[in-house]
Amino acid sequence: MVDVVDFDAAERRIWAGRAEAFRDSFAKLCAHTAPALLDVVGAGPGVRLLDVGTGIGTVAAAACARGAAVTAVDAEDSMIELARRNAPAADIRQAVLPDLPFAAAGFDAVVANFVVNHVGRPADAVAAMRRVTRPGGRVAATIWCSPAGAGHELLDRAVEAAGAHRPAGLPRLDPLEEFPRTREGFAELFAAAGLTDVTCEPISWDHLADPEEWWGGAAAGVGLIGQTISRQDPDTLKRVKAAYDDLAREYAGPDGRLRLRYHALLAGGRAV
Repeated sequence: MVDVVDFDAAERRIWAGRAEAFRDSFAKLCAHTAPALLDVVGAGPGVRLLDVGTGIGTVAAAACARGAAVTAVDAEDSMIELARRNAPAADIRQAVLPDLPFAAAGFDAVVANFVVNHVGRPADAVAAMRRVTRPGGRVAATIWCSPAGAGHELLDRAVEAAGAHRPAGLPRLDPLEEFPRTREGFAELFAAAGLTDVTCEPISWDHLADPEEWWGGAAAGVGLIGQTISRQDPDTLKRVKAAYDDLAREYAGPDGRLRLRYHALLAGGRAV
């Protein structure tokens, strides 16, 4: 059995100090779902909104632009620093799911953009989001489904072609905490947390990225695939990069940019 505390600690180590690398690469991918996420909870003027796992503050800034009164939290110091720059109107604090330091029913809406993927206790995380939402308020979250998208497929193929191996010590979710990354599975996670009127819809889009920009996030160790790549020995890393450069041509459009098809799930529910 995997220790879920170790999972969370490993996730914190993965993201430590990587806010700028995330901003310059994968944050642009994650930003796509922000408008739909805020639509689900009705973010608008005067709505008291909590953005959980705000990262560099993309969703928080978008909610502020809609006139919401925004509080945001993240576990990582470097993310908080960038989030405060990107969303200066938001109240941004440090906190870790599921330990949200807020009174019950304190918010009209709570959102989490690609955060439930990164916690050791997903069910407890959604329950914590529901706890701080007032009766009648809305909770919404996005997760990657399987397969997530072509960008990670490209990086995985490069790792395989180079004969690289997954390094030891990467987080693995306790099977007892796992849930199906399907519409039904994610919706059930929301329902089990005590939310009603639960919906879950797929979202697909084409993400455009410069090949070196996309490689830069992985080479800097952002996310699990980034850890797999960045922790290789120098010779293996050179082989992975060479394989990446070769394979990237399959994903490039006429302008040279990668056209990466991605898939996610967006779930929402009402607190009672």
